[in-house]
Amino acid sequence: MSYNLVTEPWIPVSGDQGQTPELSLTQALLEAHDVPSLALPAPTMLPALLRQVLLPVVLHALGAPRTFEDWQRRFEQGRFTKDERELLADYLRRHQHRFDLLSATDRPFAQVANLRAASGETKSATLLLPSVASGNNVPLFSAFTEADVVELTPPQAALWLLHAHCWDTAAIKTGAVGDPKVKAGKTTGNPTGPLGQLGVIVPVGRTLYETIMLNSPVLFDGLEPDDRPQWAAATEDYPTTPGEADPGTAVWSERSARGVLDQLTWQSRRIRLVATETPQGPRVTRVVVAAGDRLRLTPDLEPHTAWTHNPKPKPGQPALRPRRHRSGRSAWHGLDTLLALSLPTDGEGPYTSRLLRQVGELDAEGFLAPAYPLRVETYGLEYGNQSAVVENAIVDTLPMPVAALAAEDSDVRLAVLEAVGQADRVGRALDRLLMDLRRAAGGEPLPRDKGSRPSELLLYALDAAVRQLLSQLRHAGGDFDRLEGELADWEEILWSQASLIASQLLAAAPPTAFGGRETKEGTFRSAMAERGFRNVLYATLPRAADARTSQAATKEPAV
Repeated sequence: MSYNLVTEPWIPVSGDQGQTPELSLTQALLEAHDVPSLALPAPTMLPALLRQVLLPVVLHALGAPRTFEDWQRRFEQGRFTKDERELLADYLRRHQHRFDLLSATDRPFAQVANLRAASGETKSATLLLPSVASGNNVPLFSAFTEADVVELTPPQAALWLLHAHCWDTAAIKTGAVGDPKVKAGKTTGNPTGPLGQLGVIVPVGRTLYETIMLNSPVLFDGLEPDDRPQWAAATEDYPTTPGEADPGTAVWSERSARGVLDQLTWQSRRIRLVATETPQGPRVTRVVVAAGDRLRLTPDLEPHTAWTHNPKPKPGQPALRPRRHRSGRSAWHGLDTLLALSLPTDGEGPYTSRLLRQVGELDAEGFLAPAYPLRVETYGLEYGNQSAVVENAIVDTLPMPVAALAAEDSDVRLAVLEAVGQADRVGRALDRLLMDLRRAAGGEPLPRDKGSRPSELLLYALDAAVRQLLSQLRHAGGDFDRLEGELADWEEILWSQASLIASQLLAAAPPTAFGGRETKEGTFRSAMAERGFRNVLYATLPRAADARTSQAATKEPAV
């Protein structure tokens, strides 16, 4: 059996008529300018496919951009040139033997040929699918268990293979024959896949080509001489070094990444797909998933994560640590992190991703249009029980004004941060209103980790408005009047939504809240609680407050 990813179709893309045709790797790259987006079975596959295959092929074949001018030239041409297409096609032909998914005699793609478990057993292919019950991983809603026979087509198996290398759960893994670190038929202490340790941030463009370019870091010194993707490992040009394991064997090592290509194609597991021939063609029904390479620490060359910076780290700890997304929060709740353009100097603080900083630098230098319709997609998995199970997927998309990334004092950036800060302060005022009403009625405030908060309702109600504001700010540029107009409209929406929720809280308060009560903290009455909330609205939303003051002043006095 054979299924070569260079020539066989396996990458699903969105078509003109709503269909999802599959392209080979060669087609996907050479026709990237005609591909509006990928149509993958699971959202978290996008960063896996981008990092493990598409981006490293382009960077290794053509080299990374070495100047902003070089990046701009490539981006503005909108497609690979004739010479670049020839280089890509030649590169894929030369490495084609390393892209055979089902090869049993050579090195199958991203796998170990003849990998065997110490127990001699194989497991159901459901092990690759985090949404299917398998072992300790038992999702709440799953129509399948690991006892069911799941037949993956080669395209499906290829995508889930890449996904496992990036997102696999942690803890105990099958011990492989030939791995000297196996004990009692297993290996322990395995971390999650590398993306599972990050809050993944991916800039996305209008076409697959633009997305590849937006994710291509400008490397002024070029790629490291010994850097290579996994399919070029253990070759004459890129031999393994002492202490480094060949990813085509059952042996694994703990080490640092050689460079960007090594980081992107990190082989966090040793895997073998077990395929059988069926009347419909080859199908993957069984797998072996064993321990793979362990990354000593996430290097600051990692392009797809924001960071927490500690100016005074403990001995042996890095100053920068990857920052993960919080479950249950939309991406715009963390815009202060996405727009954190400089390293904090006092205490711990956020620092945005390398690629978003690069977008801002390109805009500031005039190499990317401020009105470019950039999207930022965020991905993460929430693990539970020692990271051995998947509990939730975190996926979101935001329209991002490029000008907001250009400089700390950018008017657009300040407007975005002002809007998000206003939503946060008004949300906290609603929470305080609820607590004061509970006290006024004779109750106690909700514990911090119990119950729902009205701020959550507010943030949910504002979701569409925030995304609309971000889209509009793309075109505001340095137009102060337009910026003020957009913020005035935003404040009106925020005021209305917050007032509606506050009215519902006041209407639900019992009659005893009107009379109130005295406590050690002070006097609490519903009227006082409402007045406090209204004061916050007037102080936080000055444009909306001015509009209401003007309206009140122009009203004719009652006769």
